[in-house]
Amino acid sequence: MSSRAIRIGVQLQPQHADYQAIRRAAAEAEEIGADILFNWDHFYPLYGEPEGKHFECWTILAAWAEQTSRAEIGALVTCNSYRNPELLADMARTVDHISDGRLILGLGAGWFEKDYDEYGYEFGTAGGRLADLAQALPRIESRLDKLNPPPTRDIPKLIGGGGEKKTLRLVAEHADIWHSFGDAPTIERKIGILQQHCADVGRDAAEIEISTGVEGKPADVGGTLYDLGVRLFTVGVGGPDYDLSALREWVAWRDERNG
Repeated sequence: MSSRAIRIGVQLQPQHADYQAIRRAAAEAEEIGADILFNWDHFYPLYGEPEGKHFECWTILAAWAEQTSRAEIGALVTCNSYRNPELLADMARTVDHISDGRLILGLGAGWFEKDYDEYGYEFGTAGGRLADLAQALPRIESRLDKLNPPPTRDIPKLIGGGGEKKTLRLVAEHADIWHSFGDAPTIERKIGILQQHCADVGRDAAEIEISTGVEGKPADVGGTLYDLGVRLFTVGVGGPDYDLSALREWVAWRDERNG
């Protein structure tokens, strides 16, 4: 069982809100005590009015890097299809410096077809997008090693997704954090598969922080997920008002459990 401390993230979904509301939510979330502020990498809302207000991911991360001072920041997750891998590495290095070393580089293969169609990216197939991610990861790592100045730290890489043959293999090979999906039995099964992938590539599975999105009360679901090995619990919050009451409950639970 992982000896890692519990961490709490909040995903401030950049939809259906003016930017000043997003900015206020980021400040409040950091004040509450969130360990990580996430957004997401889409061009249109995922919920509610499909043509509603929406803002771009990495521009927000650069702004958060200046606005905040303690919490880590990142995308949950960056769509690999939308940026050249070398460019993304340079963007990540730059935001890493702006934030004084608080960036988490969240990555995923992409799935939201409307984004692709509206912005002129080829949607292709799920398998093709995963293959592209597999090719991009070493390119990102190589470019990070070449940049001058280099990143302030070995930027943690988060990979989101649950594909058991391909995605979890990429997690074993490249990720510091795996963001999981599903109920407790699903997460338990996938952790077992991830552990086998780690064994296959000669990596200690304990090096990878297990993350998941959470709904409901921490007293109801937190303990079960903790016992499975989850250590990063992320609350999703959308605009326009960004109600952070659930975040307060999870932060209080974290503080009680971590002692």
